[in-house]
Amino acid sequence: MTHQQALKGVLWPLAGSLLYASAAFAAPPGDLPFGVYDPNGAFSDDDDVAIEHLFLPWEDVALPSLYDADSYAVERGRSILVTIEPWTWTRDERNTPEILMAGIQDGTYDTNMATICAVLDDFESPVTVRWGHEMEDESGQFIWANWEPQTYIDAYRKMVDVCRAEAGNAEFMWSPMGEEGLEDYYPGDDYVDVVGLSVFGLQPWEQQILGEERTFREVLEPRYERAVQFGKPVVVAELGYSGDAEYVEQWTQDVRQDTEGMPELVAVVYFNQQEVYPWPDGFGLPDWQFGNNILE
Repeated sequence: MTHQQALKGVLWPLAGSLLYASAAFAAPPGDLPFGVYDPNGAFSDDDDVAIEHLFLPWEDVALPSLYDADSYAVERGRSILVTIEPWTWTRDERNTPEILMAGIQDGTYDTNMATICAVLDDFESPVTVRWGHEMEDESGQFIWANWEPQTYIDAYRKMVDVCRAEAGNAEFMWSPMGEEGLEDYYPGDDYVDVVGLSVFGLQPWEQQILGEERTFREVLEPRYERAVQFGKPVVVAELGYSGDAEYVEQWTQDVRQDTEGMPELVAVVYFNQQEVYPWPDGFGLPDWQFGNNILE
């Protein structure tokens, strides 16, 4: 999923956490490591959160606030997963896929990636970089998605090489949605430390479009099976669910506990924010935030 710019030029996942008070929530029960993208700081006091997820564009980003993000994570004993989106969050100034492809190929964007990764190299927190996620998505949401596979692979490898030159201790997450055909975009073992997946459950959509509700396992398991073929640890990098109280409670109980038979699953990371790209079939913008994800 993609994420709107907010706070006018400030890196909003961190700024939201520091500037706005929010109801406190606890991680779902279980032993599997749990992380959050948490722009409003709802999990700021939860010692059970192990991963702080940040999203940032590689254009128009306020780099000094990244140091604050590191301090925030260090204070809480969290590692950092940083998703770098190769565009600007200012919608009317975004490039086309063709311009992005050409700019990566000719080195135009090397500085964008290198500058961010040089800052990440200063972090005290362990850092995993996730670039160009959900590349097999065909919805038109991302300008880096649904490219010819080799074009994407070349771009991903180049950006990892650029980042490694600046942030030698960073790890790298290759993060498809988990759909069939994802293997066509695999960039090779030397460029992947961990595989990320996206797992979302929206009860009204499942009821009306699929004709039946799905559990966390039912959504994750086929994606996991596609991801595990590469022999890398697997993380649910984006997790969200919304429905009635019973549906939400079942997912809450499952996301860190119903993992039998998936030994390579090493963490789940919740997307604690409202969606910004319309769900298919006219279902609008689901609100995945804890406290708002229970529908009447």
